[in-house]
Amino acid sequence: MTDTPRTEVYVSTDVEVDGPIPGPHSMLSFASAAYLADKTLLGTFTANLELLPGATGHPDTMAWWAQRTEAWQAARAAPREPAAAMADYVAWLEALPGQPVFVGYPAAFDFMFVYWYLIRFAGRSPFSFSALDLKTMAMVMLRRDYRRSTKSAMPKRWFDDHPHTHVALDDALEQGALFCNMLAESRRR
Repeated sequence: MTDTPRTEVYVSTDVEVDGPIPGPHSMLSFASAAYLADKTLLGTFTANLELLPGATGHPDTMAWWAQRTEAWQAARAAPREPAAAMADYVAWLEALPGQPVFVGYPAAFDFMFVYWYLIRFAGRSPFSFSALDLKTMAMVMLRRDYRRSTKSAMPKRWFDDHPHTHVALDDALEQGALFCNMLAESRRR
């Protein structure tokens, strides 16, 4: 038996949803991009999901989507049954060459949906019940109040040239690169 800890794999995850909480509302789409600390991209996972039975879109969220028709269409293309998608996601996470760490912005929102779906449809979460929040990390690194630690307050050097499209995979890749850049800078300090 070894005391060597497993390598952490940072799983940047973005969700697209039709309301503020899972259950009454559905996760429409989600994507993860798995990175090593040095920004090596190990792989991605993405799935569009069928709506939950009895769930409805929240009026405020649906008004937001009405202004983003391309992203809406991307989130609704070829939806999968949630149990099958989440089982495949667990298998993908467990095949990663290290311990998966959920990374989100904001983690409380994205993780809430992913965790709920994992427990409901797969019966377990390879992330355990914790998530790393980029906004909290920015607060510490920028030495500013939490509510002022937004992307617009972050230095440009933290951002790679990735689009923010509200398509889950695009946003997971963007956010994963942001995290790796922040992590590298924090480790150099």
